[in-house]
Amino acid sequence: FPENTLMGIEAALQAGAKGVVFDIQFSCDGVPFLLHDASLERTTGVDKMIFDLDHQQVGQIPVKEAIEDPKKYSGVTVPTLASLVTLLESWPEVTPFVEIKQESLNMFGISTTLETLAKVCAPILGRAVLIAYDALALRCTRPLGFKGNGWILKTYDEESREIATRLAPDYLICNQLKLPQNDEPLWPGPRQWILYEITELEQAEQLARRGADFIETMDISRLLPSVR
Repeated sequence: FPENTLMGIEAALQAGAKGVVFDIQFSCDGVPFLLHDASLERTTGVDKMIFDLDHQQVGQIPVKEAIEDPKKYSGVTVPTLASLVTLLESWPEVTPFVEIKQESLNMFGISTTLETLAKVCAPILGRAVLIAYDALALRCTRPLGFKGNGWILKTYDEESREIATRLAPDYLICNQLKLPQNDEPLWPGPRQWILYEITELEQAEQLARRGADFIETMDISRLLPSVR
């Protein structure tokens, strides 16, 4: 399914996901959308930055898959965060992991960005986890009502470990490719580990033995039955 779309996320929920991760960027008028890159080119073919368009313009842009296969993906556009919140209200047991991207933090500032996210996420805020690479932004999450926060590691090294100790997030999130390629346990501590870029059962089991609490995958419909 196209990434960061209601169609894709709903399919993951129906497959049995316990949590869903989605990326957030802001339009020029401060409306949060599900989008990984600040540029729309990779996912829609439109050679513009989301910061150059208002929410009405962004909301009308079809994803690239809708153009390539209109029968299968007809009507799939870049969705607003508000539309996803409405969908997630029907899935009360699922944890939403809201990833705010650095480009939007830089453009609009931490305070404005997080306050907007908290307002839009109000119906699900008590179970939502805000995640980011930006450690400073994570310090502002709990006063806004988010259930928790998660720090995404750029590197798995001693410097990051020291920052994680001071930051004390609820989750540490890391691309499994950044880990040492051995069987050493993940850093211990009062947090849970989420590792991503995992599509194979053997890989998931090996990471679980090292201390992973959650596996993030783009192939849940195939992987989850095997894990069970």
